Amino acid sequence: MEISRTELSSAAAAGSGQAQDLRGAEILVKALQAEGVKYVWGYPGGAVLHIYDAFYKQDTIQHVLVRHEQAAVHAADGYARATGDVGVALVTSGPGVTNAVTGIATAYMDSIPMVIVTGQVPTAAIGLDAFQECDTVGITRPIVKHNFLVKDVRDLEMVMKKAFHIARSGRPGPVVVDIPKDVSFNKTAWQGYAEKLEMRSYNPVRKGHSGQIRKALQLLLTAKRPYIYSGGGVVLGNASEELRTLANILGVPCTNTLMGLGAISGTDPKFLGMLGMHGTIEANNAMQNCDVLLAVGARFDDRVIGNPKHFAQSERKIIHIDVDPSSISKRVKVDIPIVGDVKEVLAELIVQLKESGQKPDASALAGWWQAIEEWRGKDCLRYDRNNRDVIKPQFVIDTLWNMTKDVETYITSDVGQHQMWAAQFYKFQQPRRWINSGGLGTMGVGIPYAMGIKLAKPEAEVFCITGEGSVQMCIQELSTCLQYKTPIKIVSLNNRYLGMVRQWQQLDYEGRYSHSYMDALPDFVKLAEAYGHVGMLIERPADVEPALREARKLKDRTVFMDFRTDPTENVWPMVKAGQGITQMLLGSEDL
Repeated sequence: MEISRTELSSAAAAGSGQAQDLRGAEILVKALQAEGVKYVWGYPGGAVLHIYDAFYKQDTIQHVLVRHEQAAVHAADGYARATGDVGVALVTSGPGVTNAVTGIATAYMDSIPMVIVTGQVPTAAIGLDAFQECDTVGITRPIVKHNFLVKDVRDLEMVMKKAFHIARSGRPGPVVVDIPKDVSFNKTAWQGYAEKLEMRSYNPVRKGHSGQIRKALQLLLTAKRPYIYSGGGVVLGNASEELRTLANILGVPCTNTLMGLGAISGTDPKFLGMLGMHGTIEANNAMQNCDVLLAVGARFDDRVIGNPKHFAQSERKIIHIDVDPSSISKRVKVDIPIVGDVKEVLAELIVQLKESGQKPDASALAGWWQAIEEWRGKDCLRYDRNNRDVIKPQFVIDTLWNMTKDVETYITSDVGQHQMWAAQFYKFQQPRRWINSGGLGTMGVGIPYAMGIKLAKPEAEVFCITGEGSVQMCIQELSTCLQYKTPIKIVSLNNRYLGMVRQWQQLDYEGRYSHSYMDALPDFVKLAEAYGHVGMLIERPADVEPALREARKLKDRTVFMDFRTDPTENVWPMVKAGQGITQMLLGSEDL
């Protein structure tokens, strides 16, 4: 639903005309309109009833009623990841807030721009253990970029302005705005949404230091084994085009983290695949053996480099570009730090590179590529493609990729083995097409993410790749899909296990499968039908492609595909905890 020009003009006009006396709830709605918000995901309750009444009186922002507050935040999060806009969620006080905490923490770990509006008990009751009271500011402080408790309705407009600015600038992140019930009810004079904002205490750096960029360029040009390692910061910073341009000019190999997939096209020959715990041989070996590493919008986390001491055994020079200075040299000491917006820094690096007219040493680079091709030749992502008896989960992803690679497709996933197979076998060609929980590893995000994306991208195909464990954590949102007509396609790789837990128990606990087997699964076909959707059971490899094809034809229906997959299949390669990234297990033969 588009915001009308009249409403937007009314919301954004600052200092023009006669002041209106508006309630806090009405000011909140005006602020959201002025910020260009189109959707709000939420769940009502006593502390936010004035706000819901204000929503009832407007028709420019669509409110989406979820079935659980966690899903409200996840759906707004998925919307933000796919569009780059700030996602907005609305929950009530007490359990509404605590139910939202997992979603807030998920967004915080992955640096997603969000504003979460929470209801609070009246200001006079704060601290008195009132009904549905909790310390929202205290509870959320470790998992937000910033939070506000609005104690005076006169402050609400500027708080909202600050909240959106903080959420979307610098390193993005979620911001919580806690509004007591009386603040949403009280009136104050309104003259329009502020056009300007000054925050002396918050001024993130955007432009990188030219001298540091010049040093980085010289290092890249003298490298014999250069490598580009990019993360989610490139996607969030909309810097994929600049990264690709730089890689093409230099002709150097590239890798993406789990959160960075799509920054470099998965079909580009320079792309070595994802690196890290379940990364490819070529990506991990290049990371360990390069002599100059350009890290862009990535943070050298434990799932990427494994053991830092092992990583430090090989000498290399490291250039690190990041908008967040606290991420630089946090786990790995770097040689040339560049703090700034990754898009602006890469753009300046490209300008300097073109002006120099230089390129890396061609013969040295050829030798580097030869070593990489030898690693590639080991085909570390091989699996039994000819199995006719049981569905291999990788085969489902492969088939989906081949069917959808030429159309606008968004893939969400939950967390577990299916997430890693999706990352390995779906060759994302564009950024913001791969939506998953990386940092927190939150099960249950897949369906809410898909709902949020489908509202934002109604013409695109949206698939949720999940497992029978993860999908049950927010499965009630199938009801929301029906109410708001978001026809998503759910690909459940059902192996009757909590697959990643079972894999670790097989490798490290001598096959003691403690509480990782699902003994009482529902009939997902009937469950989908009970929610008003289409259910499919797929048990043979020969039926995989026909099922996906039929589901895609049902453009206006949500389809739940229950693929019964091989329960013994593991995710390879794999780096065990405490090991270096080149100490990979490639299959059962390494056990």
